[in-house]
Amino acid sequence: MIVLKRQKAIYYFFALGLCLFFQSVKGQQANVNLDHNPQKNSDGLIPFSAPLNSPEVHDDQTVTFRLKAPKAQEVKLAGVALLTGLGRGNEQMPFTKGEDGIWTLTVGPLKPDMYAYHFNVDGMQITDPSNTYAAFTAMPPYSQLIVHGKEPAYYDAKNVPHGNVTRHIYYSDVTQGQREMYVYTPPGYDSNQKYPVLYLVGGSGELPSNWIYDGRANFIMDNLLAEGKAKPMIIAIPNNQVIHRNHPQHAELTFDIFEKELRNHVIPLVDQNYSTISSPHGRALSGLSMGGRHTMFVGLRSLDLFANFGILSAGDKEAEASLAYFLNDPKANDKVDYLFIGQGTEEAKGFFGERVRALRDALDKHGVNYEYYDGGHGGHDWATWRHLLYYKFLPNLWRTHDN
Repeated sequence: MIVLKRQKAIYYFFALGLCLFFQSVKGQQANVNLDHNPQKNSDGLIPFSAPLNSPEVHDDQTVTFRLKAPKAQEVKLAGVALLTGLGRGNEQMPFTKGEDGIWTLTVGPLKPDMYAYHFNVDGMQITDPSNTYAAFTAMPPYSQLIVHGKEPAYYDAKNVPHGNVTRHIYYSDVTQGQREMYVYTPPGYDSNQKYPVLYLVGGSGELPSNWIYDGRANFIMDNLLAEGKAKPMIIAIPNNQVIHRNHPQHAELTFDIFEKELRNHVIPLVDQNYSTISSPHGRALSGLSMGGRHTMFVGLRSLDLFANFGILSAGDKEAEASLAYFLNDPKANDKVDYLFIGQGTEEAKGFFGERVRALRDALDKHGVNYEYYDGGHGGHDWATWRHLLYYKFLPNLWRTHDN
């Protein structure tokens, strides 16, 4: 009996010690769980294969960046998204070099959010070599700074029911090659039930995966559903890069090609593989920046396909002429269930704001109904697009028509 109790005691303390060990080795950028504070240095552990900790996010929302570059002459913090969050515009911020050859810079505090950034080393743009969170896009990659609050944010993975994200690969006779599309199905997806579909597209430098990893669209949808703030829907994220972005005729060619891709491949694939409401009232098209212009110039001329639209951070100074086919349709308001136009508070002050204003003026002149919103603290970046998705567009989608 005494031996048995002693064995139980040994087992108990072993289990307790093992538990404490696993709690203590969480460290910075452990990449074990989908933590809301992955760049908090809780135990002084350096990210695997990295030379040092960077970025290190403190609980007061200040951030320390470090770079080991003993031969460098100048190191600066760059990246429009992060500099906008710091109120610096495009003004890059210099690091200080230590005697050990390590450059450091502490900034902030910053509002809890996710910020893209680069380092500028002697005039060369690089990612942070110690940061395991980097974005893979249609542009050169950038690093991701995750400033945490006291609890998970609206775009974080929470302890709620989660939907699934499936990557589809298909051949396109439009672009003459293999292409990809991501499809989110809500938690509890039932093939016996019909769902509306949001076709969500990116900007000039985005790939379909960026709406998942940078936009966190699936987590945002999970959280909205758990909070009872949105209707269950399928979200299809096709690739709207259909011609090289630096092609001299990109603006003239991209819209016709993307419309053909939607009609020939994207929508048929979704309707064939999922239980969808295959009518304009059950479809929405939305996109950010270039994707917002795809929504304008493809979606608004394809009212046989879509009746719901989200134009994010996009507009056109010549909207009166470029959207004449839609603006002069006397039944436009009857055909459109929901038209949302949104942008970030900071970007509304500049070039993008001017384009959005011209679009709104044209819609107002022709009496077209729409909802406008600018909010959040971001500029032309993912902080804005996540905010628009969660706070306005997704909660209001499918509210105006009985599908």
